Amino acid sequence: MTLRRAERGGWPWRWTLHAMLFVAVAFFVMPVYMMVVTALKEPSAIDLATAWQVPRVWNWSSFAQAWTAFLPKLKNSFVLTISASAASALLGSLNGYVFAKWPFPGSRIVFAFILFGMFIPYQAILIPLFGFIRSIGLYGSIWGLVLVHTVYGIPITTLIFRNYYVEIPDALIEASTLEGAGFFAIYRRIVFPLSLPAFVVVIIWQFTQIWNEFLFAVTLSNPDSQPITVALAQLAGGEAVRWNLPMAGALLAALPTLVVYVLFGRFFVRGLLAGSAKG
Repeated sequence: MTLRRAERGGWPWRWTLHAMLFVAVAFFVMPVYMMVVTALKEPSAIDLATAWQVPRVWNWSSFAQAWTAFLPKLKNSFVLTISASAASALLGSLNGYVFAKWPFPGSRIVFAFILFGMFIPYQAILIPLFGFIRSIGLYGSIWGLVLVHTVYGIPITTLIFRNYYVEIPDALIEASTLEGAGFFAIYRRIVFPLSLPAFVVVIIWQFTQIWNEFLFAVTLSNPDSQPITVALAQLAGGEAVRWNLPMAGALLAALPTLVVYVLFGRFFVRGLLAGSAKG
């Protein structure tokens, strides 16, 4: 009887909580709604007074124009994002394996210095980075951007993998060592097969960050190697901006990351929670 009363008494709080969540969702969805309705309007129909109104005549040509502008850059974005995400994930996995299971004198200090790289803003190292990329002959190429994003992704990938690998029992590593397995053999046969949740987290994180990055893309590449974010910025055009075009471009540019989160979002949350007890 008491339990039933408690359950009944909890309903107002549940409805209140649901209402608050609905308001929060509506607040975050409003910019998306504005992007969609603006992208579907004719340039002459875009006005501040009627910005929230649904277009009377839907104009799909802005999506076609944005797609035409994106198409030459689309391959660059996929090559850059997939290559840099895979490379930084693999290097971060090896680093995390070392710091979690093969500590060495001063490893805590080295780990702290690696993590410090997450807090260095892009603007602070842009000029020396530009000079370095040019000195090694990679300026203006897609592989220069791949190198930059790989190195910049190592701190966060190392942290995630290190926190994940600390949950692997040390006895398992010690037993493998006693049986004659070396550093890479243990990683290849034991650690790597257990790393799928961490790899999902890292790849989703890196894919999103690299796909949406603009500063390195616009300063370290030439027109032949520019990714999609540069093409999106160029859609705004000159003095008179046709707002339907950049809004349509923004929606198209966001689709790959949206698809990745929809398909692998639940694995992303699970992987983030893995290692939180000890990490």
